[in-house]
Amino acid sequence: MPVAHAKRSLGKARTILVIDVGGTHVKLELSAPRRRCGFKSGRKLTAKAMVAKVRRLTDDWTYDVVSIGYPGPVAGNRPMAEPYNLGSGWRGFDFVKAFHRSAKVINDAAMQALGSYRGGRMLFLGLGTGLGSAMIIDGVIVPMELAHLQYKKGKSFEHYLGSDGLRRSGLKKWRKHVAAVVKTLRAALEPEYVVLGGGNAKKVKKLPPRTQRGGNDKAFIGGMRLWEKPSSRA
Repeated sequence: MPVAHAKRSLGKARTILVIDVGGTHVKLELSAPRRRCGFKSGRKLTAKAMVAKVRRLTDDWTYDVVSIGYPGPVAGNRPMAEPYNLGSGWRGFDFVKAFHRSAKVINDAAMQALGSYRGGRMLFLGLGTGLGSAMIIDGVIVPMELAHLQYKKGKSFEHYLGSDGLRRSGLKKWRKHVAAVVKTLRAALEPEYVVLGGGNAKKVKKLPPRTQRGGNDKAFIGGMRLWEKPSSRA
């Protein structure tokens, strides 16, 4: 699994703080007792500012470990690149040091995918501000960066399927692009089923074959399942 293991061993009963970092909002959920809150993000939100805001909002919360869904590629338990829709200082940021706790950082689409997973080979596409993507194969997460691959007329998948693409094309054409991309990626990657998540998934009127609709709340489930063994997920 392409995320680092926690630095300290914890018992089975641990409380998890899940942080879902998005281009417009940062959402938080505590595993026990279940509590939620959030705040606006945007192009000026730096990594340090995000951590500071989270720590202020959760000052009276007790948690053992942290799961973080990040809108970009992740390696070595840290972001590999600056995000498109947030501020600076994310690349290489050490969340373990910042939160003084064991933490697992994963691509946000992969975290939402894990929350939607029902076993076997699953392809997840996150239809939001941009286009997130991930596969899970027998419980093992395979983060993917399909968004910026060329799709049509020299433009990327994200150009057509992201929020800007929806505004440019209109809902009817956007839905056709979604169906076409799902068909293309299913043929290439051969998943057993596809899950469409993200805020715009609800705008897909007719789901393609062997495709189901996810939900943004699945990111929190995924953040909690992130601490399970892959064999337990499968």
